[in-house]
Amino acid sequence: MTRVLIIEDEFYAAQKLIRQLQNIDPEVEILDTLDSVDESIDWLKNHSADLIFLDIHLGDDQSFKIFEKIKIKTPIIFTTAYDQYAIKAFKLNSIDYLLKPVNKKELQQALKKFHEQNLQSQAFDYKALLTSLQSGESLNYQKRFLVYYGDKVKSISNESIAYFFAEGKYAYLVGDDGKEYIVDYTLEKLDNMLDPEKFFRINRQYIISINSIKEMITYTKGRLKIELKPETKKEAIVSIERASEFKKWLNK
Repeated sequence: MTRVLIIEDEFYAAQKLIRQLQNIDPEVEILDTLDSVDESIDWLKNHSADLIFLDIHLGDDQSFKIFEKIKIKTPIIFTTAYDQYAIKAFKLNSIDYLLKPVNKKELQQALKKFHEQNLQSQAFDYKALLTSLQSGESLNYQKRFLVYYGDKVKSISNESIAYFFAEGKYAYLVGDDGKEYIVDYTLEKLDNMLDPEKFFRINRQYIISINSIKEMITYTKGRLKIELKPETKKEAIVSIERASEFKKWLNK
């Protein structure tokens, strides 16, 4: 039996991973599912697992912060949306990874690799991985997003994205042509994935591209109303908490 801990802040992604694991190996025991760095640190101080599935971008920070607080000897399979340069760092440091959305066949191969390495008691060098990812060449922000519409798939580059917005349970990407697509990430996760030089989260509902700003209008209590291109369904108001930071972002 393999005792598994899942650290993933996307509820549906975590549930899908659980189903896939139990389908591949019914004897897999899911010990817990966690969704933040702080929660993970507390759990790992008091518990142990045979294998950890770790999302790189968590709601409160990047999961690498966990390694700065505690020493982890447990083998880890990363789940990631990083591009090819960052993935190179995983290969060089003998850490396995799964690109999102997780493919069942690749998950089976990762589990097989874990069992083979576990039998050989091979140690994983997390410090080397962190060094590689933080060196600048490897750690890159998301450059493209894969979206689905009908039975078709499309890749949209950052340059063609006007803004993201949240509505109900979903987050949407809006292209500079005005077309909307559902994305598999929350705004919290997107905020960590996007280049902060080009994108800014103005409130709980919107992350905007600097290229999409059409006009800015002074609003009540020192806030700003942003008119975007293409036009938004609801008013895009920079929140009071973000107004000062937003002005600094514009003034770079």
